[in-house]
Amino acid sequence: MSETTQWMGTTILSVRKGNSVVVAGDGQVTAGNVILKANAKKVRFLSSGNVLTGFAGATADAFTLFERLESKLEQYPDQLQRACVELAKDWRTDKYLRKLEAMMAVVNRDISLIITGVGDVLEPQDGIIGIGSGGNFALAAARALITQDLPAEEIARRSMKIAGDLCIYTNHSIILEKINIEG
Repeated sequence: MSETTQWMGTTILSVRKGNSVVVAGDGQVTAGNVILKANAKKVRFLSSGNVLTGFAGATADAFTLFERLESKLEQYPDQLQRACVELAKDWRTDKYLRKLEAMMAVVNRDISLIITGVGDVLEPQDGIIGIGSGGNFALAAARALITQDLPAEEIARRSMKIAGDLCIYTNHSIILEKINIEG
């Protein structure tokens, strides 16, 4: 996976704070320096709404990974981390899958994870994930805002706006989904 392909094309941000975890994604789809679509949905619920995921990278590859992750979640119900590790193993070792160019942010009520095609399944220590071309901008903004008296949704919206202001591959058409954490 080339570094250029890996990091260009979208911005996904996940923020875990208080009683919720959110995943936000911008809507821009680009091919090189051309905007093909401005309102794509890159954030999806899986596992009957218990898992929320966002992707950065090639769209067809991401849909393949969504399907594979859904299958792993069926195989390992209520074991998000194990399902993600199994997906990462397949992604790295399968001749077809290892050519897929995408990254995923995957969250549920208990854990937030980043999955990559090189076999990484990473849990950020602060509960904030930023991936894609504007991921580092959104991540930095979210880390700066996390100590403020703001809910996760507002932190994500403000951070995604900052990423959209800075990254030419990120727009302001934001899709944000949330999982409430009970208890």
